[in-house]
Parts: sequence; structure tokens; C-alpha cells
Amino acid sequence: MEALIGKIEKAKPFFEKVSRNKYLKAIRDGFMSAMPVVLFSSIFMLIAYVPNIFNYYWPKEIEAMILKPYNYSMGLLAVLVAGTTAKNLCDSFNRDMPVNRQINNISTLMAGIVGFLVVGVDSIKGGFASGYMGSKGLLTAFLVAFFVCNVYRFCVKRNITIHMPEEVPPNISQTFADVIPFAISILLLALFDIAFRNAAGMCFAQAVIEFFQPLFTAADGYVGLAIIYGAMSLFWFVGIQGPSIVEPAVSAIYYVNIANNLELFQAGKHAANILTPGCQQFVATLGGTGATLVVTLMFAFMAKSKELKAVGKASSIPVLFGVNEPILFGAPLILNPIFFIPFILAPILNVWIFKLFVDVLKMNSFMYILPWTTPAPLGIVLGCGITILSILFAVLVLVVDFVVYYPFFKVYDREKCAEEAEKEGLIEEEKEEAAVEVSSDVVNEKRVLVLCAGGGTSGLLANALAKGAKEKGISIVTAAGSYGAHYDMLKDYDLVVLAPQVANYYQDLKKDTDRLGIKCVACEGKKYIELTRNPQKALEFVFSILDGEE
Repeated sequence: MEALIGKIEKAKPFFEKVSRNKYLKAIRDGFMSAMPVVLFSSIFMLIAYVPNIFNYYWPKEIEAMILKPYNYSMGLLAVLVAGTTAKNLCDSFNRDMPVNRQINNISTLMAGIVGFLVVGVDSIKGGFASGYMGSKGLLTAFLVAFFVCNVYRFCVKRNITIHMPEEVPPNISQTFADVIPFAISILLLALFDIAFRNAAGMCFAQAVIEFFQPLFTAADGYVGLAIIYGAMSLFWFVGIQGPSIVEPAVSAIYYVNIANNLELFQAGKHAANILTPGCQQFVATLGGTGATLVVTLMFAFMAKSKELKAVGKASSIPVLFGVNEPILFGAPLILNPIFFIPFILAPILNVWIFKLFVDVLKMNSFMYILPWTTPAPLGIVLGCGITILSILFAVLVLVVDFVVYYPFFKVYDREKCAEEAEKEGLIEEEKEEAAVEVSSDVVNEKRVLVLCAGGGTSGLLANALAKGAKEKGISIVTAAGSYGAHYDMLKDYDLVVLAPQVANYYQDLKKDTDRLGIKCVACEGKKYIELTRNPQKALEFVFSILDGEE
């Protein structure tokens, strides 16, 4: 087992490089920017159709009123994502561009939206057909965003622009500077659209969906599900944020499938598509990547080891809401040979059982999008339509995860108990680490931004810093955010801290912070978790960075 893990760990630099790929990051960050739209619109879908489960149906006029916010938000998802993906890719390109020759990210955003409408939407009398403006057009949105940004980069690098006299104000000059790359992008896409429609007899968005449909079907099978969620866990096991690599490849499938599931349910049919956001958030990652909810509760209530019991109790609440970094780094589970098998196996078994329930027992798959912080058992029941089968499934996967993790938990618990007994037998007194005197002159009025993948883990440290500052009577502003949605926030902070799961983005972040003259630091593994539990140490850590000691 040690040899296998060693081989996997050797491949870590390669996978880290993949996770930092500009295009994958743009897809992920583009989605992150659009997530408020997704969550907002889903509220109205729940209001409209959850009562159907209890045989109550809204009058058609009321239903139409409820669904209007959904149709005008989620129904435009591809349009919005084309813009947000283009903007985020543009931001990544700008890191490698001279400071005096930056691409206008707002212009690329608008070009992404217009370009998508050109190639992905059919014209009808009086307007546009909406068929591919929502989730079905996401793949096209990504491709358009990539094309537009590369056209802009080509033009800006070669200074292909309209040059205005020096007397013209910079804001006016910038407007004219963006005309040529915008025009080239849209004209080329328009010509492509004409040629493609004449050749294929359909719009590009429709053709893309039909081309990838076999892939969608294969991904929904047992092998495809095992590869997707097994890979996600495997990457996380070696310390790489798994979804950052896997999600961009399947995100379009997710939202196409959940839209199809809802349509099937509304038509009185079986919602049978497995691969959805809910399947990942509440089934495969029950409590977080590795399906760690059960093992966390084992640590808290069944462990004989004092250390594991303390880790379990401290991690239980965050893990219940899908934030499992405290257990991943605190136990640790990451790179722990004892937990390699259950960490990979439990998510795969969970999604396989889910597929059995959907395919064989005819339970509806996920039809609604819920916040990822919804406790997983509740997320399963709500997302699948509040049925007896969904409740039974939620109970069953908890039992299965318990059975999978239990023997490995017992081995680790015995190992930790033996270590603790050995330590207690030592006569030597351990010297406590001397406390660092935090200077209020250095820390006072400073603003600290903590970034993680989804905004959950970063909140733990941000809260600890705020608590430590309050105890010391120091005025400090702390905030938590998601990496990828942070670009426009950086200028407002003095220090940016990267949580462990996004630590591999440190070099990219440093390019941004160096330009702004602010500091940044990546915090690894167990140290981060210790800081979240000790407000004083968290404050000392921030002070050491701001004071220039690290």
C-alpha cells in the first residue's frame, strides 16, 4: 500500500499542473460566478414543483408567475456563463501580459455573450429561441469564451487596435482599442455560423450536444461513475483539490442532466439521469470528498484515542455541512495509507447504489439544485423529491459507508492509542511553544482575505482570526471567499491566505498580489486546521506574515 501511495504521490506535480490549466480554471471560475443565479432560480423551481409530491398543483397562472424568475435566470445560464468564463480566462491571460498592455476583461465578457448568441441561438420571429440559452448551451458557451479570449490576446499582443491621439482621454481610447478584437471575434463567429448551418442544417449548440451525447450516456454508466468519482477522491487523497480537475470535464453534463430530469418529472416520467450536481455533492461526497461524514462521527463517538476523539468532535459540524478539510488534514485522512481504500471505495459504492435505486427501483434522480452546504442526507431527500425511496437510500448509504470505513477506523484508532500510551510513558516534559507577542501597530486596521475552493473552509480561519483579534482588542477585517471569484476583491485587502486545497495556485495568486503590492501566503495541511482551532495562533500567524517574518 505504501509503495502504491508513493507512486501516486510522485504524479502529484503533474496533476497540480493540470489543475492550474487556464482553460479548466476558467470553466470552474465561470461557473462559480454564475452560482448565485443557479441557487436563486432553484428556489422558485422548488416552490413550483415540490407541492406536486403531496398531490397539490398550483393553478397554471400561479405556476407561470412562480417560474418566471427561473426562466429569466437559469434559462439564460449559458449566456451568462459564456461571459463569466471569458472574463475569468481573460484575467488568467492578463497575468502573463505586460502591465501596460492588459486585455479588457469586461469587453471579453460582452464579446463572449454576443458570440454565444451568434453561434448558439436560433432566430425566431420577434426574438431568439431559448432552447440552448440555458444549461444545454454550456459546452458551446465554453468554446465561444475560449475563442473570444484568444482573439483578444492575439490582437492586444500585436497592438492591433485603433490608435487615438494623446489628447483623447484614456477611457475613450480604451473604447476604440476594444473595437477591433470585438469586431474580429464576432465577425469570425458569424461567418462560422453561416457555414456551419448550411453544412449541418442546425445551430452549433445543437450539434455539440448531439456529438457529446454518447459521452453523456457513458458517463452515466457504472464504469463512468466509478472513474469520475474515484478520480475525484484519488486527487484529493494526494492533496490536490479533486473537483478542480474533474468538475470542468463534467460540469456541462451535470446541468444538462438535471434540466432533463426536471423536464421528465414535469411530464410525469422517470427522472433517470444520474450524473448531476446533487449526485456529487450529496451522494459521492457525503460529508465531503471521500464520503467522510460517517468516519468523522466514528472519530467523535467511537474512538478510544483522545486525539481522534478531539479531531472528530471539532470536525463534526463542518463535515455535516460538507466542509471536510478539518478531518482531511486533522486526522489526517490525506496520504494516510490506512484510509486509502475506503477513501476511494466509499464514494464509488455510494453512486453505484444510487444508480441501482434509480434504474431498478425507479427512484427519481436529482431534479433540484440545492446549496452544497445542505447536510447530505437532507440534500438527498430534498433533491430527489422527498420520497420514501430517497429516505431509504440516505439511510442505506450511511450504513454502507460505516461498514466500509469501520475496519480501517479500528486499525487507526488502535495505532493512535498505542502512540498516545507511549507518549504518556515518557518522562521528558514537552516545552510549550513560546507565544508570539502580536504588535497592534502592525496588525491593526489590516484586512485579511482567506480563499478556498468553495468558501466553506476559508470561513473557519476567517472566523478564528476575527475572534483572536477581538480577544486582543485589535481592529482587523477578515473575509472568506472562493478562489476564482476573488480577482476584483484583491485590491481591498492587505493579505491573502490560501487554504490547503487551493495552495497549488500560490504562484498564480502571487502574480496578482505582487502587482497590487499586497502580501499572500499558502497554508498547508495540518497547520491550517490548527490555526482554525486556535484564534491566538491564527492571529500570530497573520502577524508574522504582515511583519515580514515569513
